[in-house]
Formats: sequence, C-alpha cells, structure tokens
Amino acid sequence: LAQILQNLASLQLEKKKVKETSLKEIFPHTYAMPIVTCVTQKNAAPVQRKPLRVGVVFSGGQASGGHNVIAGLFDALTSLCSKSRLFGFLEGPGGILKNETKEITKELLTSYRNQGGFDLIGSGRTKIETKEQLAASIETMKHLSLDGLVIIGGDDSNTNAAILAEYFLAHGLSTKVIGVPKTIDGDLQNEFIDISFGFDTACKVYNEMIGNIAQDALSAKKYYHFIKLMGRSASHIALECALTTHPNITLIGEEIAAKNKTLLSIGEEIADSIQARTAQGKNYGVVLIPEGLIEFIPEMKLLIQELNRLLADIKNISLTQRSEIEKKLSTASVQCFRSLPEKIQTQLLLDRDPHGNVQVSQIETEKLLIDTVQMILKKRNFSGKFHALQHFFGYEGRCSLPSNFDAKYCYALGHVAALLIEGGFTGYMSTLSPLTKPIEEWEPKGIPLTSMIILEERKGIMKPVIKKALVDLSKKPFVSFMKNRKKWEIEDCYVNPGPIQFFGEKEITDIIPISLM
Repeated sequence: LAQILQNLASLQLEKKKVKETSLKEIFPHTYAMPIVTCVTQKNAAPVQRKPLRVGVVFSGGQASGGHNVIAGLFDALTSLCSKSRLFGFLEGPGGILKNETKEITKELLTSYRNQGGFDLIGSGRTKIETKEQLAASIETMKHLSLDGLVIIGGDDSNTNAAILAEYFLAHGLSTKVIGVPKTIDGDLQNEFIDISFGFDTACKVYNEMIGNIAQDALSAKKYYHFIKLMGRSASHIALECALTTHPNITLIGEEIAAKNKTLLSIGEEIADSIQARTAQGKNYGVVLIPEGLIEFIPEMKLLIQELNRLLADIKNISLTQRSEIEKKLSTASVQCFRSLPEKIQTQLLLDRDPHGNVQVSQIETEKLLIDTVQMILKKRNFSGKFHALQHFFGYEGRCSLPSNFDAKYCYALGHVAALLIEGGFTGYMSTLSPLTKPIEEWEPKGIPLTSMIILEERKGIMKPVIKKALVDLSKKPFVSFMKNRKKWEIEDCYVNPGPIQFFGEKEITDIIPISLM
C-alpha cells in the first residue's frame, strides 16, 4: 500500500510538472507574472499623462452591469487625461476581426449608465484562436493605434484575453490586454476573484420568480413546480436561490457527482419527498434544478463525454447515423442512451456549442426528472396526487437593471482596468476584494490571467482554459444549505423576496449574495 501511494504521489508530481512546463511553453511572455496592487499615493505631485486609446468588447452571454464597466472605464480614462478615447467593438470579438467599432462618448453613455443588457455595442461568441484571426486582431489594433484592449467576459473569454496578450507581446505589439470577470453562472471565482459580475442580479431576478411560484404553490396546493435555473458547469445559482427562497428540494450537481448518484436514485429521493409531503396532506412543492445537472450524473456524464468526442464535427444527425453512433459508444453508454425518452436522445444529439460540447440548456432535464419520478411513483402504486409543471429561468436573469451591488462593482472594475492599462500591464484581470466589506474598503488588483489557467480537453485536444469554480461542498454556503434542507423539504418555509430594490434602506438595497456573505 505504501508503495502504491508513493507511486501515485510521484505520478501526480510528474503530471504537475508537465502541466507547468506546457503552460510555460504556451505563455512564455506572460507566465508567472506577479499580482499587481493599486495603491493611493498621498501628496504626490501631479503627473502629466498622455491620452490613451482603448478598445472594449463584450464577449459571450449577457450579464447585468456590463454598461457600468464601460462607464467606469470611460470615466477613469478621461479623468487620467481628458483627450483619451474609448472605442467599442461591435457584436463581440467578431467586431475585432472585422474592425467594426463605435466610439464611446460622454453623450452616448448618458442613457446607458446603470442600465441592463449589452445593447450599447452588442456581444458575440466568436473565439479568436486561429493564426488568421490572431493576425487580423493585430491589424485592427494597429489600425486604431490602441494602447489597450479590455475584454469583458467569462472563463473562455478571459482565456482568449490571455492568448491575445501573449500573441501581441510575441509579435512586438504594445497594445495591453485586460480582462474583466463576467458571468451570471458564478463559476469564475477563486482566491483572487470573490464573484463575477452579473451573478447577484441574475439570482435576485430568479429569486423573485421562484418566490412568486412558491407563493402560488402554497395558494393553489395542487402542483409540483420543477424549475431549471441557469448554471451549466456549476450549481452556484441554484445554491444561492435555495439559500434565499427555501424551496422544498434543490439538486446540487457537485453533490450528486461526489456521491455518484444515478438518475434513478435522484428520482427515488424526490419520490420519497413527495410521499412524505402527501402524508401531511401536501400535494405541491418547488424543486430547483441546475441547468448542467445532467452532466453531473455519472452515467450521463460518461455518455455526454463520448458523444462530444464522436459528434465534435458532425451536424444534423439522421436516424441512420444515430444507429452508427450507438455502435461506437461503450456498452454502459448505449444502455444509458436507450433508457432515455426519444426526445431527450434527440436533444443530446443536437449541434454542439462553439467548444464542441452538448448544449445542455436545450436538454429538458426538468422534464426528464418529472418523467422519472412519475415512473417510480407508478411502480410504488402511489395513490396520492402528483401533478408537475416545468419551468426554465434563463435569459430572464441576464439583462435586468443591475442590482446596486453589481452597478457599483462593475463601475469600479472599469476603473481598475483603466489603471492597469495606464500602468503598462498586460495579460491581467481587473479585480476588487473583499466584496463583503463597504466599497471604500475594496482593494483594486490586477491578477495574471495565466495564474488561473489549466490544460483541459476540448474537442479531443488539450487546450489552455481558465478553470471553472464549482460549488465547494466543504464551504459554509453548502453546509448551511445542508443544515436546513430537511426542514425545507417537508415544511413550507418559502421566502418571497420580491423584486430588486434600488432605493431605501441600505440593508435591503445593497445586500450582497448570501453565498458570498
């Protein structure tokens, strides 16, 4: 046993060495850079600063507060030097490749401050990764004579920022690249990033709708509401909403993976809860489901991984191709695939996303769970009432007016991005912490993007990506949820927080995410 453990330790050490060597080879100019801390210089003599020309782009899905990042960036640049200019790339990274921009002016920004959405310049999901795309990016930077480029996006977009920063340096381009942490999913967080912007607003929007549905369930007393929430790779939104609204059941993908729960065992547990509530005369309830749940269920995860490899370059699967694909799956995955309703099978075979992965938002996991529970209750000869409704809360949370927390956080992130560019830094992410303290105590920092990057398989190839943060089952948010969920399961402890509040008592208007607290 000692020898086996020693061999495993040696293997892990070798893997770490390989990873570090590989990343250093991929990012020779930006690997192992130091953290940058912004400090206030007291009684410093005025400095004559040169005007800066900076580009900004929204990358990926929308998140409330994006306009305030641009507002903060503009205000900081023009306060450093009134002649500085800001250019917004239209419709996402594709605008960089096409050199399509809109100049951001004070007048233009007036109607966008503290507003939701990304409609000032639009967004897109184009990945800049081929040699031709990287070369086109350099030409755009040169054409506009940009001193800096700010990329507002999630983990993939900020990985792209790291790649661009490295490529620009390797080709002698002086344009600085700074990333800003954006994603409502909350999976862009680590020891340096407390939370990504947009998460707080999205959860508050979902909490209002969940609270309304819980109130309806308690009033009508005849429906079980299965609610799927955004959160493809992590269950942060589901956990935050559970801590706020106290639904009867909340599935946390990371717990299901840790306990190797099968689809059938999950259905059995929900069926147990339904029977327990029926015994108390309750034929209603609320169930929260993270969007990416299906990828945490062991047998489904294996099936999806195999399908992703097989279908990376195939579109529009026909019935004849489906039988051919089944022949290439492992025995376990074939059994899993055939056990699923035909509609779910079809959804699993839909076109892949830009990263070659199944589009989980199109898979009706909530319907799959309802069907599974109905089958189990039928086998148990359940004589009670089980009427289920399905919901998916997704896009509703992406473009709301930003909460006061997100509005201030985003404005400050824009300022930090400007300071990093003015300071001559590239390949960094704009951050502030600790966000649990008053805004006056937030510390602005620049975190090297490469410090967050790992190597991960994408379309069968190992690629550099910023590691997604999953729900930590040992941390206080999940532990608190664990302590309360049995009570919430049977009793009706629903909380309806109502809509986002912008004016009034700060204890209400400026509240931060419970899981962050």
